[in-house]
Amino acid sequence: MFTIGDFARHGRVSVRMLRHYDATGVLRPAHVDPASGYRYYTAAQLARLNRVIALKDLGFTLQQVQAILDQEVTTGELRAMLRLRHAELEAAMAAAAARLSQVEARLRSIESEGQMPSNDVVLKGLPSVRLAELTAVASDFDTIGPVIQPLYEELFRRLEAAGVAPTGPGVAYYEDAPDGGILIHAGVEVSAPLGENDGLKIVDLPPVEQAATIMHHGSMESVLPTVQTLGRWIDAHGYRSAGYPREINLECPDNHDEWVTELQEPVSGA
Repeated sequence: MFTIGDFARHGRVSVRMLRHYDATGVLRPAHVDPASGYRYYTAAQLARLNRVIALKDLGFTLQQVQAILDQEVTTGELRAMLRLRHAELEAAMAAAAARLSQVEARLRSIESEGQMPSNDVVLKGLPSVRLAELTAVASDFDTIGPVIQPLYEELFRRLEAAGVAPTGPGVAYYEDAPDGGILIHAGVEVSAPLGENDGLKIVDLPPVEQAATIMHHGSMESVLPTVQTLGRWIDAHGYRSAGYPREINLECPDNHDEWVTELQEPVSGA
């Protein structure tokens, strides 16, 4: 048997924590000396300790941990529970990271207020372009990323299955959805006949007489300062916005911080 100190060292936990587990009934010592009150543990109890720590680190309360372990779940059942909890935590971490990126973008936009590098904005006409596209609705701007990314994955999967090769960059554009939210068009340039098949559309995006355009370097989670720079330029030069900016995906390496995207906002006036 191990003393409580030896068991703590082998389990990589504190003696204080083992005493707490004993007090709550999650992990009782194998033997307690009636005269001295010293606690003793067996090597076999390391298995239960490992399960207690794993479940606790995944966010379960000690009461939940005890209920799970007292049900004598099998190793396979426990593994499945841990994998499910792991997936939930990963999703929460991804959502938190996305919110952090949005906060950082908003801060950069605040810091850049009053700075308007007009030489970054180019006014030009946009030709008509033929796209293969899929559409979906996002509830708001914060949820565009989680919607558009799988939309593009499905778009390229369908194009490959249909034997249609892209002939140019990806083009995303947006509209107000009829019932609220934002209608997302995730497209890519192709050379194919117009039509629709199982939700995949081949469409001609019409030409635009005038668009204020700007290059954005970095992930689309950090696009807000660039969008607002474009908006300030449009207002300062007497133009009016005529719709959401198109996003032309010029460079899309695996590292999203190295993306290069041209924003093309239709304008009128001036």
